[in-house]
Amino acid sequence: MNLSIVIINYNVQYFLEQCILSVQAASKNLTIEIIIVDNNSTDDSCTLIQEKYPEIILIQNKENVGFSKANNQGVEIAKGKYVLILNPDTVVAEDTFIKILEFANNKQNIGVLGVKLIDGSGLFLPESKRGIPTPQVAFNKLFGISSKRTGKYYATHLNENETGVVAILVGAFMLLKRSIYNEVNGFDEAYFMYGEDIDLSYKILNKGYQNYYFANTQVIHYKGESTKKDVKHLNYFYKAMNIFYKKYFKLNRVYDFIMSFGIKFWFWLKYLRVIQFKQRFKASLKVLYLGKDELIENHLEKNYLIVKDDLIGDFTQIKTIIQKQRIDTIVFDNETISNKQIIEHFQALKNEHVIFKIRPRTTNFIIGSENSSNLGKIELIEAS
Repeated sequence: MNLSIVIINYNVQYFLEQCILSVQAASKNLTIEIIIVDNNSTDDSCTLIQEKYPEIILIQNKENVGFSKANNQGVEIAKGKYVLILNPDTVVAEDTFIKILEFANNKQNIGVLGVKLIDGSGLFLPESKRGIPTPQVAFNKLFGISSKRTGKYYATHLNENETGVVAILVGAFMLLKRSIYNEVNGFDEAYFMYGEDIDLSYKILNKGYQNYYFANTQVIHYKGESTKKDVKHLNYFYKAMNIFYKKYFKLNRVYDFIMSFGIKFWFWLKYLRVIQFKQRFKASLKVLYLGKDELIENHLEKNYLIVKDDLIGDFTQIKTIIQKQRIDTIVFDNETISNKQIIEHFQALKNEHVIFKIRPRTTNFIIGSENSSNLGKIELIEAS
């Protein structure tokens, strides 16, 4: 078997289905298995999988055991040569798996491979490639000291479109050989959430492997679904950073106090930013629909001023329409447009100040996110 894809789910039914559909579309000509570990969701995620996707291997936990333990559960039963740790709020292109497996198979000493991640507005996510967050690097990042040194935090020796060796990859998308995952005993279950991807990347580096950032495929990571920022999650983040530094670095009391304060200060700034985004979330008024489904067209016409077009890939013309027609939202229909094309549109139109939404193929909903801090929006489509 080429690949085992392990997805941890917790109450993100619609994002999960979109992810599943993109994974299936990217799996043609490959032997793969999808393993979903559900951390006691209270929505209809498990019912959806059982009824609509019975071929998927489903593990249902009776409690939320956290990201690390749930992934270890999934990899324990995996059969693939490679495992892909994948967040449920992601969309992969149709050629993503072929590209990453070809790259990984041509590298003798590869550890973890990550890819270029963009958020739901098309913006690059800098955590796609990171350096080792040593106390000094983290300190500089937290307090904004010395931009040259701070750059090590996000591995700025590579630009976002340049493939190369990095130290740390993000847990939203991590490809590695199952044998290496087992060699380092997988994720450290002391981490409930946050920090476990840093720890795994660092353990693999310490075994002598090289980790890679691969820029030749792009994946949407909505992020707001899997990185909620509230007081509870602030505590998870704070505990995770403490575990990492105590495990690998010796800090004196003064430096430990400063780092602890810095981590709290940084996260509270992020939390306040989320509140600002929530207050500024824009409602859709005028929609450009790129697709051909009559049911979707009727739904959009009932709720918005709709402009229809089939200029898929003609970014100059689409920009002209956006500006002349004052479009604020674009709806991409995955029945007509491939995930790869949608991702290309996200990146090409990211500066046009429009909201991107997707209708995943075979579904009755439209999904999207204005930015990487906010929760996404789901719009159900009822048959007329």
